Amino acid sequence: MSKDMCTVKKTFISYDESMNILNSLCLKEKNTKKLFISDALGYVLATDIVASSNSPEFPTSAMDGYAFKYEDINLGSLQIIDYNPAGSIVSSEVVAGTCIKTFTGSLMPKGSDTLIPIENVTVDNDMIIINEEVPFEFATRKIGENYAKDEVLIKGGCVIDFAQIGVLASLNIVQVEVYEKVNITVASTGSEILDLGEIQTNDSQIRSSNHLTLEAIAKKYGANVNQKGVVKDDKQSILNLIQDSLDNSDIVVTTGGVSVGDYDFVKDIIKDELNAEVLFQGVLIKPGQHIIVAKKDNKFIVGLPGFAYSSTVTFILYVLPLLFKLKNSREKLKIVEVNMKTNFSKKGNKTTFTAVNLTLSDGKYYCDLDGKKNGTSAILTNLLGNSGLLICSEGEQNISIGDIAKVLVI
Repeated sequence: MSKDMCTVKKTFISYDESMNILNSLCLKEKNTKKLFISDALGYVLATDIVASSNSPEFPTSAMDGYAFKYEDINLGSLQIIDYNPAGSIVSSEVVAGTCIKTFTGSLMPKGSDTLIPIENVTVDNDMIIINEEVPFEFATRKIGENYAKDEVLIKGGCVIDFAQIGVLASLNIVQVEVYEKVNITVASTGSEILDLGEIQTNDSQIRSSNHLTLEAIAKKYGANVNQKGVVKDDKQSILNLIQDSLDNSDIVVTTGGVSVGDYDFVKDIIKDELNAEVLFQGVLIKPGQHIIVAKKDNKFIVGLPGFAYSSTVTFILYVLPLLFKLKNSREKLKIVEVNMKTNFSKKGNKTTFTAVNLTLSDGKYYCDLDGKKNGTSAILTNLLGNSGLLICSEGEQNISIGDIAKVLVI
């Protein structure tokens, strides 16, 4: 990273600048390990998977029917000379005027080049009567139809899903090399917040959902999560939390304590107590302008705002890209172009991320604000349903019905 990027900004930076800082990070590559393929689900593949042979290696039947020479299609009838079950190799060879009954997955017999389905013929003793013709090479899988020898089938950096496991199995690959998962610690700070099950003792106390929401997002994208729950607003408790978590985490994420109040200790602890390298503090975004992202050795500390909507959105915007980089995956936040079905007006010069309803119809995305509530950055319910985040950049003020806009798909 350039020297300028390592300098703490005294004023808020733009959203684009903050993302450029994250994208410019050069990170130490994660360690790898070998896993049995069915245990590798959700891990990131560390190496390319290359085909060691053609698939299929020989012309193969794609249906149940009769293998014959296409030049005999106009004869009208053909003699059945043998049967060719799947898993066996028939010794007979198709010659002029003959056919061999062949089943799905069987190798096409020597001399044949086309298969006519059983539905297209009538069988009369040892003859078939062709009722409906087929084109040349019909229902015949060519050599290498599935994949060719030396073809890169799965690129390293992809997240292993069911399709990858199926292909690995077809290649007789028992174990696969994957990157170790990223470890993330999450915690909510605040003396006014209650964890699940805690009894409310006064009206100023509120129930925290942040740490559990962020845990769910992190797990959804393949991280191991160390859940620390709720930590009270005192410097020593927060310092102990972060210090202990850095020992076994790649990213430590806290919510609350990053604004300018008397009890907002997180930012000061990161800078003064931990002497961490602050990548940026304060971004011109809404919600979440008081975010702080810092680096301590090869670990990251991310302080997010305390409001539920703010912490969730900023986790998606900043922690997920960090997670993708740390686990060496090719994942990116999905941003699509949408057709506006409602007007949107923005105040101020920040980049805003507003919850909208996202629909897909006839191959086009549409969005509207029906049922979305106006208010503070605490309204997490706005993310229920098929939601996305409408992105309105610093230079934009109004988006009108019919305009094309950008939405981050959640």
